Amino acid sequence: MQSRKLGKNNLEVSAIGFGCMGLSFGYGPAVDKQHGISLVRAAVERGVTFFDTAEVYGAYTNEELVGEALAPVRDQVAIATKFGFKIDAGGKQTGLDSRPEHIKEVAEASLKRLKTDVIDLFYQHRAIRVSPSKTLPEP
Repeated sequence: MQSRKLGKNNLEVSAIGFGCMGLSFGYGPAVDKQHGISLVRAAVERGVTFFDTAEVYGAYTNEELVGEALAPVRDQVAIATKFGFKIDAGGKQTGLDSRPEHIKEVAEASLKRLKTDVIDLFYQHRAIRVSPSKTLPEP
């Protein structure tokens, strides 16, 4: 598998990454947890080293699945996850939230769900475009 370097810190990842969203969200019902873990581990066996998830996919369940699947090979892979949504107690998206204090909360919670002490790539899921004549909505 070919590799690529991302950004200025030389994060090296496989040229083909695994977008994990569909395991828990977006394309029909979530896969069975053990099946999802098997799929992720099969990707690692085939040379994939870059896995992308987000707290909002299945409202936390995708990060949990990815964390469990990659725990045995964590030193061999890079994990990307995202922040930027408000999620209510029922797991529903209720808006956007990229306030610094919320980003810190998401990072800490994602680290626990991913069963790791490092998030290799942590980025904003949705950016708000605002024209110069408008102000940002209150969080």
